[in-house]
Amino acid sequence: MSLKIRLARGGSKKRPYYQIVVADARAPRDGRFLDRVGSWNPMLGKDNEKRVELDADAIKAWVAKGAQPTDRVLRFMAEAGLAERATRNNPNKAKPGKRAQERTAERAQKAADAAAAASEAAAE
Repeated sequence: MSLKIRLARGGSKKRPYYQIVVADARAPRDGRFLDRVGSWNPMLGKDNEKRVELDADAIKAWVAKGAQPTDRVLRFMAEAGLAERATRNNPNKAKPGKRAQERTAERAQKAADAAAAASEAAAE
């Protein structure tokens, strides 16, 4: 049985509240779980200590039993000092898309053509 430490959504529409739970990987997101080990309230400010609450002892016990945290939960655990999270780097994410690059190249070509035409007109 593959165990995951993951988020289960609660709260009403546009007012999310998440429980951090240990569940079988095959169980539905908001369905059956084995243990509740914390909560996350994204509606609170980032400086509020009640935004993320973790039961450190329970999390350590489940990780020792083989439970794997999801990316978001691993981020919470790293902030609490319970786990190490490797930093990620995706330099291609910030680059513009193919169509945007084509439009930029087209604008540059038009500007170069206009500058060339202006320099020819000035030379005459």
